[in-house]
Amino acid sequence: MEESWKGHVLLVPYPGQGHINPMMQFSRRLISKGLKATLVNSIFIAKSMKLGSSIGPVHLDVISDGFDEEGFPTGGSSELYLEKLEAAGSKTLSELIVKYRSTPYPIDCVIYEPFLHWVLDVAKDFGVMGAAFFTQPCVVDYIYYNIQHGLLSLPITSAPVSIPGLPLLEPRDMPSFINVPGSYPAYFKMLLDQFSNTDKVDYILINTFYKLEAEAVDTISKVCPTLTIGPTVPSRYLDKRIEDDDYYNLDLFTLHASISTNWISNKPPRSVVYVAFGSISNLCEKQIEELSWGLKNSNYYFLWVIRESGQINLPKTFMEDLGEKGCVVGWSPQVRMLANEAVGCFLTHCGWNSTIEALSLGMPMVAMPQWTDQPPNAKLVEDAWKVGIRVKVDEEGIVPRDEIECCIKEVMEGEKGEEMKKNAKKWRELAIEAVSEGGSSDKNIDELVSKIIKFKN
Repeated sequence: MEESWKGHVLLVPYPGQGHINPMMQFSRRLISKGLKATLVNSIFIAKSMKLGSSIGPVHLDVISDGFDEEGFPTGGSSELYLEKLEAAGSKTLSELIVKYRSTPYPIDCVIYEPFLHWVLDVAKDFGVMGAAFFTQPCVVDYIYYNIQHGLLSLPITSAPVSIPGLPLLEPRDMPSFINVPGSYPAYFKMLLDQFSNTDKVDYILINTFYKLEAEAVDTISKVCPTLTIGPTVPSRYLDKRIEDDDYYNLDLFTLHASISTNWISNKPPRSVVYVAFGSISNLCEKQIEELSWGLKNSNYYFLWVIRESGQINLPKTFMEDLGEKGCVVGWSPQVRMLANEAVGCFLTHCGWNSTIEALSLGMPMVAMPQWTDQPPNAKLVEDAWKVGIRVKVDEEGIVPRDEIECCIKEVMEGEKGEEMKKNAKKWRELAIEAVSEGGSSDKNIDELVSKIIKFKN
């Protein structure tokens, strides 16, 4: 096999679950096109997960984030983490590229998440191609582009916000770093820095598909060499062209998949509400209480994915009274659950991976955004794609139980819910079309692969 590789791509995601998964899936897509793909994790992630040299056809390697033994600093300082990640990451990434130069398959292209904008500088220092892989939707990426280039001034003093190529946005529709000025300044700077050196990039790759965000893609393409290459969802659920590809197979959290699959196996079609808020979001105790009773009062079956740190805040009698009506787990194989015919609704924080998985699987949503890109994603879910309903918060920022119950019932059985289901089915068909042979994303991936092969030769 090694003799037949047409080129070697190094993929460098930000070290987090929601960032590794799409890169892992894109690696498989590139391999199916004849490239060798090596996915890079942090030393800490590789050690804690006891990762070997590969997962299926995807090769694995490591760089340092500066915290090889303990992972993210115990003090929780994002500034310190990002500072050390850049320093240690730049050094060890350089060493990795040098290592592969002495093998029969040197690195031809580095595909990196632009949260790590410094990766492009390393790639260009070694004279290899560099492609930025954006793991948020094009609409959100272009908002940050406008801020970074001084086209949108902060703080925002009038509404709605009008940005060419994007829908009109109210303050609550903007990324949380903009809507709540001064929140998480290190992460906000990281997001703006995504575009700090893209004038040197060979391609910008976005995990979306053209028909989903056509106007935004056309607009950003005028200023950046942009290719839509998504959705990066396992092939089994879309075009079925990659063998044995039904899950990402790299979980940073303990996964007991059998709990979810066994519980859901005897539930009637479209009777279950699947509830998950991703790998980072933490709901406060009051919100967990309101969500608990909202789910229970809806009288639907529900499968709730909530980490153990959140489970301790569940109401005291909640678990005892569940019976077969609900199942609470710490982690779950989400894409498999969304593909299960028993699931009829996804109550989600609207992280981009969750959102595009739901769109790809034709799943209507109750949108309950928390932070970062989730508010604009929820805006798109409700108003642009019309595949879900967004919850309303009270004056304390809490979504009350009655609102949760009402939104679930609207999606599961209401008149608007029927329209959402039809729209969700349409977007699923368009997602399949995009990655199938000759589709927009498939053609774009072919263009990228062709450029890498030409560069190698």
